[in-house]
Amino acid sequence: MIYFLKRSNVLLIILIMAVSCQNQNQNMEVMNAPTAKRIPVKLVKHDDVRVDDYMWLNQRENKEVLAYLEEENNYYDALTNHTKSFQVELFEEMKGRIKEDDSSLPYKLNRYWYITRYEIGKEYPIYSRKKGNLDSAEEIIFNCNELAEGHEYFNLRGVTVSPDNKLAAFGTDTISRRQYHIQIKNLETGQIYKDKIDNTTGSAVWANDNKTLFYTKKDPLTLRSDKIYKHILGQPVEEDELVFHEQDDTFNTFVYKSKSKKYIIIGSYSTLTSEFQVLNADNPNGDFKLFSKREIGLEYSIYHFENNFYILTNRDKATNFKLMKVDEKNTSSENWEEFIPHSPDILLEDIEIFKDYYVLTERDNGLSKLKITKWDDSESYHIPFDNETYVAYPYVNPDFDTDIFRYVFNSMTSPYAIIDFNMSTKVKEIKKEQEVLGGKFDKANYRSERIWANARDGVKVPISLIYHKDTKLDGNSPLLQYGYGSYGSTSDPYFSTARLSLLDRGFVYAIAHVRGGEYLGRPWYEDGKLLNKKNTFTDFIDCSQFLIEKKYTSKDHLYAYGGSAGGLLMGAIVNMAPDLYNGVIAAVPFVDVITTMLDDSIPLTTGEFDEWGDPNKKEYYDYMKSYSPYDNVIAQDYPNILVTTGLHDSQVQYWEPAKWVAKLRAFKTDKNELFLYTNMDAGHGGASGRFEALKETAKEYSFLIDLEGKTAK
Repeated sequence: MIYFLKRSNVLLIILIMAVSCQNQNQNMEVMNAPTAKRIPVKLVKHDDVRVDDYMWLNQRENKEVLAYLEEENNYYDALTNHTKSFQVELFEEMKGRIKEDDSSLPYKLNRYWYITRYEIGKEYPIYSRKKGNLDSAEEIIFNCNELAEGHEYFNLRGVTVSPDNKLAAFGTDTISRRQYHIQIKNLETGQIYKDKIDNTTGSAVWANDNKTLFYTKKDPLTLRSDKIYKHILGQPVEEDELVFHEQDDTFNTFVYKSKSKKYIIIGSYSTLTSEFQVLNADNPNGDFKLFSKREIGLEYSIYHFENNFYILTNRDKATNFKLMKVDEKNTSSENWEEFIPHSPDILLEDIEIFKDYYVLTERDNGLSKLKITKWDDSESYHIPFDNETYVAYPYVNPDFDTDIFRYVFNSMTSPYAIIDFNMSTKVKEIKKEQEVLGGKFDKANYRSERIWANARDGVKVPISLIYHKDTKLDGNSPLLQYGYGSYGSTSDPYFSTARLSLLDRGFVYAIAHVRGGEYLGRPWYEDGKLLNKKNTFTDFIDCSQFLIEKKYTSKDHLYAYGGSAGGLLMGAIVNMAPDLYNGVIAAVPFVDVITTMLDDSIPLTTGEFDEWGDPNKKEYYDYMKSYSPYDNVIAQDYPNILVTTGLHDSQVQYWEPAKWVAKLRAFKTDKNELFLYTNMDAGHGGASGRFEALKETAKEYSFLIDLEGKTAK
């Protein structure tokens, strides 16, 4: 309101602002942090007693629980009210870099060109296609902006067009629990059929008869994908035939179609074991044939070409995987023949098959490599990349009969580019480059590098870094260190337009490639899980100390970020080295490890024993207890912490971060900020709209920048 006062009233403005600030500060001082009531519950296992004061927070429908979460949100809003306008500024800044009317690079499949595009001001994509060539009239398949109307959350996935191009199966989730409804749309009439299949993964596969659909159902309690059904067009959903039930509760199942379109394939997997069944797509009423009998510890994936299957597998202690080959008529493992041998230094990640060539995705010393080979072995070479640290991976390549291999390339300083590479002539053509709008971005203004930290056990841990060229690396720069380190998931050094808002404000951004990921091959993963899990945490801490020693930052300016299993990492480091960080963001953090892994009624638990261990066994129980963030909260000073979660999260239940924050409040001895923010409409992935997601990023960045401002003072 004071913005309309005349210049002569400047003194009045100052007085109003002073009073306003004084009142705001007084309000902040008198507003007490939420206090969750304590209802002690004794948890006994292996004659060990744990007392959980906040178990009651797991009652999702309890009004008192919801009131507590809202109280935490109100507390966050009140104490960060002074940053609200800055959050808006950050949001508009990040949004301003995005091409709002962007579209995907078209790809051709079965006589149609498929395109995903956005319109200015719209949150959700539009899926369309053009018949024959790109000059043809556009056919709208799905306008997600229309489908999302009336929903706080919306996600569409698994769009699958029938072989005759007339029908499309699709899955939608409006709750954010990853429980999708599958429906079928007639692409000629626009009619959406009344058939509606509930509680699925969202993906489906068409048989070649254009009327039979295979899909995956989830267990309604644990959300484990455990059943494959067959649906015939026009048949009531209640009459759908169960074609496979995965009885082992440590496994999940899925169904897909081979690139050759010849086979429908059912896969079953746990962390350490794979199994497949195949069915000729021309015979949907036939029986699935077991590809090879399940062997515990044998991991593999299959690719069909001509009369053979190619198997990417860890068989015979091939830790970094190798490629094998078998005749499609006799596929059991005793008939597999080695095609590409195992390498102790190079991780074999994937294979893309074409008529005359195949392309291997490799990881060598942390860097992605794309190796192209002719089937007749007359030629083999790598696509050259000259960056110190980068990301390269195959894009959509649906056609067999082509010499063009399409891939994505980007780095921390370079926006992504989609490139067509002619495997015969070795000529590449950039088909699409990510546009960074706003007129301020110049990749020459940023520096990226890869350095190697010394871990306490002598291992070298790689760190990917980016910073603005004008940032002084004298120990006084703020630095945000990111980590994940679980499931063999590699945190690649990708480009981010949102991240520029930190870099342009003097932040250094670092990715710690800690053990538990696969950045340095499969052994890197094995050395960061189960009874080696603590290596993930100590690697991260040692990377932090190395960054401080090398004057990239200091304790007063160091911040850490991790989400989900990376949130577990955040919970562990604040217990183990709380004085090393000025601030920490833990997004949807998995912090109550033992209680969750002992509860097989909630999603993910049984399927993750091979990742974390089974606490029903004392050895794993004791080890988990030694690092579980919730169980290791003690009376000590903690850094400033922002914790985020989603009420409908199906991966990490909201009560884990809620309980953790409640316990931190009860034990911590400092006066640093501690916030819990719960998105009451979203789940594990946060908000669904492309711009709404940026608002969440703006919250996180404003938390860091505000802390840095306080440090500077």
